[in-house]
Order: sequence, then structure tokens, then C-alpha cells
Amino acid sequence: MKSTISCLRSTPLGESPPPPPRACFGRDELIKDLVGLAQNLTPIALIGPGGIGKTAIALTILHHDRIRERFGDNRRFIRCDKFPASRTHFLSRLSNVIGAGVDNPEDLTPLRPFLSSREMILVLDNAESILDPEGTGAQEIYPIVEELSQLKTVCLCVTSRITTVPRHCRRPAILTLSMESACDIFYGICDNGGRPDIVSNLLRRLDFHALSITLLATTASHNMWDYDRLSQEWDAHRVQVLRTDYNESLIATIELSLASPTFRELGPDARDLLSVIAFFPQGVNENNIDWLFPAISSRRTIFDKFCVLSLTHRSDGFITMLAPLRDYLCPKDPALSSLLRATKDYYFSRLSIEVHPNNPGFEEAQWIVSEDINVEHLLDVFTTIDADSNSIWDVCPFFMEHLYWHKRRLVVLGPKFEGLPDDHRSKPVCLVMLSWVFESVGNDAERKRLLVHTLKLWRERGNDSQVARTLWYLADVNRMLDCTVEGFQQAKEALEIYKQLNDRQGQARALQILARLFLGDEQFDAAEEAVSQAMNLQDGSDQLLVCRYHVLLGDIYDSKGKTGKAINHYEMALRIASFFNYHDQQFWTHLALAELFSKQKRFDQAHAQIERAKSHVANDFYCLGRATGLCAQILVMEGRCEDAKSEILRAADVYGKLGAAKDVEDCKEILRDIEEKMKMSIDSGELDSSGSRWSPVNVTTSHTG
Repeated sequence: MKSTISCLRSTPLGESPPPPPRACFGRDELIKDLVGLAQNLTPIALIGPGGIGKTAIALTILHHDRIRERFGDNRRFIRCDKFPASRTHFLSRLSNVIGAGVDNPEDLTPLRPFLSSREMILVLDNAESILDPEGTGAQEIYPIVEELSQLKTVCLCVTSRITTVPRHCRRPAILTLSMESACDIFYGICDNGGRPDIVSNLLRRLDFHALSITLLATTASHNMWDYDRLSQEWDAHRVQVLRTDYNESLIATIELSLASPTFRELGPDARDLLSVIAFFPQGVNENNIDWLFPAISSRRTIFDKFCVLSLTHRSDGFITMLAPLRDYLCPKDPALSSLLRATKDYYFSRLSIEVHPNNPGFEEAQWIVSEDINVEHLLDVFTTIDADSNSIWDVCPFFMEHLYWHKRRLVVLGPKFEGLPDDHRSKPVCLVMLSWVFESVGNDAERKRLLVHTLKLWRERGNDSQVARTLWYLADVNRMLDCTVEGFQQAKEALEIYKQLNDRQGQARALQILARLFLGDEQFDAAEEAVSQAMNLQDGSDQLLVCRYHVLLGDIYDSKGKTGKAINHYEMALRIASFFNYHDQQFWTHLALAELFSKQKRFDQAHAQIERAKSHVANDFYCLGRATGLCAQILVMEGRCEDAKSEILRAADVYGKLGAAKDVEDCKEILRDIEEKMKMSIDSGELDSSGSRWSPVNVTTSHTG
């Protein structure tokens, strides 16, 4: 007995791991999975940017009840950034921590018997310090760590900012926190009973990054700031706020990553590239790296290394980064960043083409669908810092034209356009394109207001061609707003100006609007005559106009009750639109056919047409709202009021978000009719499916574009 006790006392005990964190919020499922892996001695690598919570997760696992039961005192933890990155220092530290009692081992050989004699879990924290392939000693240390990961008695857990880890390690994703978990962290440190909406907004702006939240809450607590003051400090100083009195700071964490040998090896362009990624809200599109950075020969390698270093991550085809990193790395003065200005010029060069379905390159312009947020941010910033540069303002209409054809939505640039002096050369063009944006989301009142101002500017400049063009735009919007008299006056004035200019194409456009006005006024023969004149004036080179004429004729014959002729013209329009990939026209034509079939109570065919219509406008929320609204009307005619109510509420929600006030009111009218029918069905005990009291709103009145 005495010799046994003596033997036990002579065996080194090794080192106990640091204590667990007070809490590890939002990681329950991840920790449960990792504990299961550790119990099976599966090697694990926790990889992510600094401050994401890797160490906290590792320590939570080490102190988990099931891990304590499984490994007892053989739970070991090594901070790899606390000793020089050499094989000698690593092996010596490993021997001391696990309690092997081997002084200054030269390799793993003398430690193998000890490691093989007991099961243990070993955490190598901040392993990038010893595994960075560009670092000193990494080539000698990596094989040792690789062997540790393969020992059948050892569960190796590595935390690292780089992806260079033993190949057999499981690498679970470490995501940013949920709002609930982020709030748990913040309020656990600082809870002064202030406005929670301020805190929620700040947490979103921090991308729910664990360290940033901890530092923000600690700073607020130490300084005894209320939430209003905290928000003000963040707005004024951003990432500079994320530091505490104990020399903890996010900046130090970021700079530690930038000081790594692998990052330094990337050369002088790396920091500038990071700043460009940080500037753009979406980051950089992987498909556009070559044309955005042609002067940087190793650009793709550098972008890949950024991900290896956890400075960036891939998201939906973009190389992007967490918001706190973005705040720190974004250039303080974008005008002084030569690489960002070069990137801006490449964007502007690609934007500066006239987009139209009849022009070459129309399909290629769809790149704006994924890049619109980046481009809008670029324009927003540079129209502020380069406000006197005409080239910046010249690009803005092109951007909105791209959006009009490929991703219809509102823009944040509107107030800037309206704030330009009236004599600014770009103002009327910007206002016209802004009116197109409002047209695309159904806000006709705003569209009219902008066009009235534009007409004044063109008249003052004596530009008759632009005056006529603006007049027929106004005539069309007045048609939509039921200001028929005003619309007729403007369309006729536009027609006269175009005649004086001998502009046959312009005359055809004015006649097209006149035909629409005649149709709305139930002057069907006059409408048909106007379309006929328009078709005779243009030479057929603009197939988009020809397509629109056939849709218009289909509407006219439908209104006349000549269903066969209407269908023939709609089908002709679809053939043209399909051949030339006019998705917008295909949408409106399918919608017109759906309405026609619904009148004939051919409901299955009507729904089929609506589905075909939707397939052509996947990114156009306003058009999808139109399709949903018509679907609701048809469902009511079928007697399916519950389904109709659900559809019309969806449509109203879309219109509300887009600011399409008239369409919202139309939805309310339809909803009232639906609820009245539902009440009648309840009172009568059966649902009236005749549709006799139903007066559908004409949702296809804008399909000429």
C-alpha cells in the first residue's frame, strides 16, 4: 500500500483547465453535438473569426457534466499563443499540461506511452499561433498535432482562426448569435431598464457578434451610460467604443488576425482589398472579382486566404465579413482609397449602357439583380463626397434604368435627386428615371408629382423632344389616376409636338397612350383606330412596341366582347415576347388572358395563366402583388372566399411595403366585398359561388409598360 501511494504521488498531476464561462448563450444544440463527438473521441476543430465564441464553447465542453464523467481529471487546455511557435516549446508545454513528466521532449515518442495509457480530452486554444503555414515552426508542429488527432485515446479539440487544422477534425459551423441570445449576453452585463428597441438595433448592427456585444455592454456598464447615450456614442465612434478599461478591445482582436504570417504574406494589396470588401454592404461578388480587380494578379488567391483566415466568409455568392470587422476596416475617407475609386469606375463603366429589351446586352444587365445594394451604396456615398462631379450624377439614371427592367424597387437616392438645383444638367433625367421607379411599384401619385416638375424643367430648357416625351408619360399616369381629361390633353399635345418634329416613333407612342385613354373611356372604335395609326407609323424595328400593340388590341377586343380576336392578339403578343425574352410583356399578357378566362368562368385556365405570369417576374414584387390580387378575385368568383381573403391580404401587404396607395385601397375594397360574401354565406348556410355581386377591379390596366 505504501509503495502504491508513493508511486501515485510521484506521478505528475498535470494542469487543470481554466474555469468555464459564466454562461454560453445560444450554443445549446452545438454544445450537445460537440459533447457527443468528444465522448466518442472524435477530433474537433472550432474555426471562426476572433470573438465569435470559440474558446467559450471549448471551455463549456471541457466542464460539461458528461465530459467530466467521461474523462475525469484528464481534461487539458493549452493556450497556444502563450509560448513561441516552435516544436520544442510546444512539446514541452504539452508534456507539462498533460502531466507526462518528460522534460524537454524532442518529439512525440517519449509522450506516446503516457498518451496511450489513458483517455483524455485536449484543447489547443488559438491554434493558429502554431499552425499558420507561413509561421515559423508550423511545418514541424503540424505533423505532431495531426498525430494527436489520430490517437485512439485522445479527443483533440482545436480552436483556430484559420482553416489549417488536422484533416480528420469535424468542423461544425459556428454561427453568429440569435437576437434572444445576444440580448441575454447584453442584459447579463448591463441592464438599466432603458428602451429595449435601442439595444436590439445596436445588436443587429453588431451582427450579433459575441465579443462585440460583451465589450459594448461592459463599456456601457463601466461608464454608467443609459441606452440613448450608448447609441449616440456608437453612432459617433463606432468600433472605437468596443474597448474596456482592462485593455480588451475588438480592434486588438482584429489586428491580431491581420498580424498573422499568412496575412502578411499576401502582400500590400491585401489590406486595401479588405477595405473594399468592408465598404460594400454585400461584400464582393465572387463572379465579379476578375473585372473589379484586374490590376491585382493574385486576387483570387488573396480572397481565398481571407476566408482561410476567417476574416471573411462566403454568403450567397459574395465574399463578405461581419459588421464589426466591416466598421473597423472600411476606409475612413472613401475618396482617398485608390483601389475603391478604381472599383467604382469599373462599376460605373458597366452601368453606363442604355438598358432596353431591344438592345444588345439586355440579358447581361441582369447582374444588377444581385449587385443592386452595393451599387446603390456606392452611388449614395460618392454623390455625397463628389457632389460636384457630373460623372457621378450621370450614372444614377442608368442605375435606376437597370432596376426598372430587372429589379423593380424603391431607391434611397430620391431625396438627393430632388435636392439638386433645377439648373443641374442631370436633374430632369434623374427625376424621369425616379418616376419610372415609382411606376414600377405602383405609386402613381409620386410618379405624377415628379413628372410635373420634370415637364417644367424641360420647358424652361426649350427641349421639345423631352417635353413631348414627358407629356406622354404624364398622360399615361393621369390615365392610371382616372384624370382622363388631363390625360387626353397631354397625349394630344405630345402628338402635335412629335408631328412638328417629324418623329414617327414619338407619334406612335403618343397614339398608343391615346388608345389606352380611349379604351378607359369606353370609346372602343377610337381606341382601335389609334392603335392602327400607331402601327402604321412605326417601321416594326421596335418589336417591344409591336408586342404592346397586340396586347392593347387584345384588351380592346376583349372589351368589345370579341373573345376570339382578343385571344388571337394576346397569343401573337406572347409569341413575340417569348422570342425576344420580353418577360415583362409575357407577364402582363398572361395576366390579361387570366382575366379573360375568369370572365368566362374557365377558372382552371385562369389560374394556369396566373402561374405562367408569375414565372416571368420572380424579382418584381409589385407585379407579383398584381397577380396575387387577380388570383383573389378569381377565387371569390369560384366561391373560395377564405382562400381569396388570404391572397388579397398578401397582395395588400406587398403594396403597403412598396407605397402603392391606390392598389392598397383597391385591396381594401376587394377585402370588404370578400367579407360581405363570407357573411352572406354564413347567414344563408351556403357559399354563393355565382359571383353575381362581384365587380372585379381591372388589375391589368398597366400591362403596356
